[in-house]
This record gives sequence, structure tokens and C-alpha cells, in this order.
Amino acid sequence: MRFDGKVVVVTGAGGGFGEGIARRFAEEGGRVAVVDLRRDAAERVAADIGGIAFAADVGSGADMARLAGEVAEAFGGADVVVNNAGITHKNAPLLDVDEATFDRVFATNVKSIYLSAIAFVPQMRARGRGTFVNIASTAGIRPRPGLTWYNGSKGAVITLTKSMAAELAPDSIRVNAINPVMGDTAMLAGLLPGEDNPENRAKIISTIPLGRFSTPRDIAHAAAFLASDESDLITGACLEVDGGRCI
Repeated sequence: MRFDGKVVVVTGAGGGFGEGIARRFAEEGGRVAVVDLRRDAAERVAADIGGIAFAADVGSGADMARLAGEVAEAFGGADVVVNNAGITHKNAPLLDVDEATFDRVFATNVKSIYLSAIAFVPQMRARGRGTFVNIASTAGIRPRPGLTWYNGSKGAVITLTKSMAAELAPDSIRVNAINPVMGDTAMLAGLLPGEDNPENRAKIISTIPLGRFSTPRDIAHAAAFLASDESDLITGACLEVDGGRCI
């Protein structure tokens, strides 16, 4: 198994892409820290996969510092961190998004990358190597109208991924990103223009050459590859898992 004995921290793992990622790493032998803002959701997934549940707000420095300490106590430190937790604002004109919503989107999607680095880079340096996988979005490279501030947050994740990769390479810490196309998860309703109905779903699917949304399993396969030794020479990459949306 590719992750025998490896400690894998997955944020936003109480559902959607994060749950799929946590399950995939556990299948490959990983010791998974299942992190979610909702403790009950984290506990449900952890119980299913044999991981340990942790509750944390990824946009809070205090929470992330506490999480790092708890991971060190439980596992000895992190080998892989998957920054998956993310939120969106409702698809709407850019002037209709209030400041509090903007702040929450950027805290969850962007500040979390900074806080995860502060929390876990020292652990990886102590272990001699490590890997970050950041879940960005096709929105960061091919933005859709109505999601301007979400698009910007994911563009920031892509840039941060590349810069972190360059700076951390001397420490044998690799940093890569995944750009999923819209997925059939709880966040889809916020990303869609208008109501979540078959007609609006069909409009989005018509822009994806392979003709379907992404699934948690699709993203999990990509995350496992980017975190494994099979991708040992890959860093600073942003892999589109998008059915051809960004062609």
C-alpha cells in the first residue's frame, strides 16, 4: 500500500471531496486525521475508516495550532496534508456579496493555506520530507460569472501552491494542487447560477467535454497520486480533474 504508516491530515473531511479523499488514503494504509468544522461529521467518517476525528476551523490560527499539536500527540506529526476545506458564496453578481461572506470565503479558502503551512511545515521538516495537496478549482483558471470572489480565492490557492513549492523544495516538501470541475456535492447548489434543478445542472454539464460532474472518488484518486512516491518529481503542479472543462 502506498501510504502504509504515513500520517495524512485531510481538512473538510466530514463530507464531499474531503470524505472521498480520507477514505482513499485509508484504503492505501494511511493513518488519517479526519478534520472538519463539524465534529459529528468528522467522527462519522473517522469511525468508518479507522481514523481519528478532529474538529477545527481552518481559518482560525488558534484552531490550526491546536490541531497541529493534537496530530503530533496522536501520530507523531504529519507526512501529508490535504487542504480540502472550502466554501463558496452563492452564485450572484459581484456587488451582491456582502463583506462578511467575502471574509469567510477568503479565510476558509486562502488563509487556511497559510495557517496549514505555519502548523505543519515544522513537522514535515522534522520528518525530513512531506507533501501538501491543495484543492483549488477550475474557477481559478477559467472563472465563471457570478462567482467572482470565489474565483479569486481559488486563483490565490493556485499561486500559493506554486510559490510554496519553490520555497519548500530544499526541505524535500512537495506542494501540488488539484483543480476539480464542479462536483455533485453539497457545495454544488451554491456554485450553480439560479436554482439547483435538472435544467441548470444540464447547462453546466454541457460545458464539460466528458459530460459529467466530478465525484469525490475522482478527486481522491488524484490526491493519492500527488501525495505518493509515484509523483516524487512533481511539485508546483496544478492538475485539472475537470473532464476537459479547461481545454
